[in-house]
Amino acid sequence: MPKTIAVIGALDTKGQDFAFLKTEIEKRGCQTLIIDFGVLGEAGFAPEVTRRQVAEAAGADFDALVAAGDRGAAMRAMSDGVTEVVRRLYADGDIHGVISMGGGGGTSVATAAMRGLPVGFPKVMLSTLAAGDVSGFVGTSDIVMMPSVIDVNGVNRISRTIYSNAAGAICGMVSGEPTQGDDKPLIAVTMFGNTTRAVNQAKPILEAAGYEVLVFHATGTGGRTMESLIADGLITGVLDLTTTEWADELLGGVLSAGATRLEAAGRAGIPQIVAPGCLDMCNFWERNTVVEKYAGRTFYEWNANVTLMRTTPEENARLGEIFAEKLNAATGPTAVYIPLRGWSELDTEGKPFYAPEAIAAFVRTLKANLRTDIPVVEVDTDINDPQFAALTAQTLLSMLGHSGDRRA
Repeated sequence: MPKTIAVIGALDTKGQDFAFLKTEIEKRGCQTLIIDFGVLGEAGFAPEVTRRQVAEAAGADFDALVAAGDRGAAMRAMSDGVTEVVRRLYADGDIHGVISMGGGGGTSVATAAMRGLPVGFPKVMLSTLAAGDVSGFVGTSDIVMMPSVIDVNGVNRISRTIYSNAAGAICGMVSGEPTQGDDKPLIAVTMFGNTTRAVNQAKPILEAAGYEVLVFHATGTGGRTMESLIADGLITGVLDLTTTEWADELLGGVLSAGATRLEAAGRAGIPQIVAPGCLDMCNFWERNTVVEKYAGRTFYEWNANVTLMRTTPEENARLGEIFAEKLNAATGPTAVYIPLRGWSELDTEGKPFYAPEAIAAFVRTLKANLRTDIPVVEVDTDINDPQFAALTAQTLLSMLGHSGDRRA
């Protein structure tokens, strides 16, 4: 049975382009299901899902949208409609992949629908924006962003080849069968360069107990992705050793995961161990990108492109309050583990970020505001000490119901 690919597009302004893409997909043995979201003129050819049906899926009247003359509002409604149409098609098993092409508007509409699909479902976005910062379009999904090189505006000697390659990409993705493995329960672990040793010591302990470990790099995107997978019900437990993204959220660093970080595990009710890994630092790009208000602070150039700023005791005190607020909402087993001798490779005695008073400030406000039934375990090691890794990993296993494991 041929695989069906949903093709999302504005058939009024880019009908020729999508007609060519449709032909290229079908000649490779796949079927197409065309979804039109154009709002400016007549469709270049007949789709399977019309623009009126898209508007209806968003609870809107297409004629009223057009008559209002507000293209921005119309595109927002069509984005909601396409998202709902694609969601239904996926839920009913009617599509096996999705592709789109466009500029800023088309990319925004199509990727909104793609982000609503699960990780692993084939998604290709051919975009004029693909060579720039596409984080706002991709989010925490696995959308493949493919540069269009030139505008999506007619079939010519350049676009013909690029469109053909895009068709080949999505057809290849839907034609392959995922390699099957041993589907063990998943544990999420957070890591940064400064906590790599801790994670590398904890990971085999969890794996030996029969879990598959997903390591998320705490770079903003990593934290958001982890929280998204937890919300999707894919994660069994969390060893959140590296919560540095909250320092960036508080201080305006470049690696924030947003204000909802530390919420998903508690909301899902799954076991979580939380540690203040790398809260001693806030991340910026090159040294000259650090804002003027931080002049005079302690900095460390991690590499040519990354500058780390030491957080202060006052900032750590505020982080303690924030952690308490987030964890107080947890509905499942939760514990906080504090390595008293340092939270990163740079935060140990003799290293540039060593500041016991900052650790004490965090612990003080955390304990003052945290629910009394959530344990705070202070460990006389630094975060990368094998003892700390073993203790946190084995306690998480105990929370998950493994007997004979070491507890705090």
